[in-house]
Amino acid sequence: MNKVVELDQVIEKVQDGASIFLGGFLGVGSPLKCIEKLAASGKKDLTIISEVSGMPGGGFDMAILFKNRQVKKIITSHIGTCPELLEEYKAGRLEVELYPMGTWAEKVRAAGAGLGGVLTPTGVGTKVEEGKQKLTINGKEYLLELPLSAEFAFIKGYRGDKIGNVEYRGVSVNCNKVIAAAAKYTVAEVNEIVEVGGIDPNHVGTPGIYVNAVVQGYSFDEHVQVFNQHWEEIGQLKRKN
Repeated sequence: MNKVVELDQVIEKVQDGASIFLGGFLGVGSPLKCIEKLAASGKKDLTIISEVSGMPGGGFDMAILFKNRQVKKIITSHIGTCPELLEEYKAGRLEVELYPMGTWAEKVRAAGAGLGGVLTPTGVGTKVEEGKQKLTINGKEYLLELPLSAEFAFIKGYRGDKIGNVEYRGVSVNCNKVIAAAAKYTVAEVNEIVEVGGIDPNHVGTPGIYVNAVVQGYSFDEHVQVFNQHWEEIGQLKRKN
């Protein structure tokens, strides 16, 4: 089954009020094309589920969604790096649900594995435990954290084949592998689309069984240019030619 589709077809499936996983960590491994198209679509009242809030300084990746006031809630582990998000939060227009980073990841992993939840000692005796079931096992207290899933996941890979197998490059894998399995509909944005067999099986990070659609993102060279331009704009060092 050929899973390669146009990005516009994917965005059409997203309705107002949808819950969406966004891959990436501080901009690295973010599905930039998906985010751009989502921002341009005007979809609103979205719940964004992301490991962290965006590249420091803002103005990049998911920041546009907050600037456009398209997001009503974010479920994450950190919000301090994105000025656009903070502005929405301080204005009372954005609901924020925070979890320790490891807990966030395990909640998502539990959803992908079909588990009923995960037990963690993180947060016991703090505000994190409020409203949660606490269990004592072998004399140690744990919190029961329930699975965290979403209607959509937008992940970013280096290469993808036509049946949805995805290869990642370096640290850009971050949370992409985890969220791919935890959504009802997973979209893989990749730098390059290849034929089946074009990815070494040992390099497949997300098997095609977890992917519903493959879309063409920026090429690798274009991706580098996008980051270089942003780093120049915010006064950071840019990659040497």
